[in-house]
Amino acid sequence: MTEVVFYHNAPERVEASCSLLMDAFAAGKMMVVFIPDQKRAEYMDRILWTQPSTGFLPHCSADSPLATETPVLFAGQAASLLNLPDSTPLFNLAEETPDEVIRAFARFSSLIEVVGLEHAERERARERVRSYKAAGFSVKYIDWVKERNNP
Repeated sequence: MTEVVFYHNAPERVEASCSLLMDAFAAGKMMVVFIPDQKRAEYMDRILWTQPSTGFLPHCSADSPLATETPVLFAGQAASLLNLPDSTPLFNLAEETPDEVIRAFARFSSLIEVVGLEHAERERARERVRSYKAAGFSVKYIDWVKERNNP
């Protein structure tokens, strides 16, 4: 069963997700990011090209010919997730989780969500939690501030 982890109280959702991706890369892990919003994907792309300041985190589309050689893959559609290794952790940066997306998520070893401080963002995250629980997932919560201040 997929482990669902919500990091809450993050200062900014995309930037915090990039920080977690960099940690995973440093540990030698491949990661998939479900990010259907094109503007958000472009923003994350810019961050990953400039962080850390002395380098970048290699990433590409899950549909790219380079996907098998790249540690971070962006998937903009649920169908793109079906061709990826199921042992790969998945980040969800979508605002909503329709049933077909939740079924695609169930293939992965873990699902990671990052929730910022904005009220509307927190409400959308609560909706996603309800959807995951209704689909049979158990959900774990981690406070971003406590986690990052106590390595």
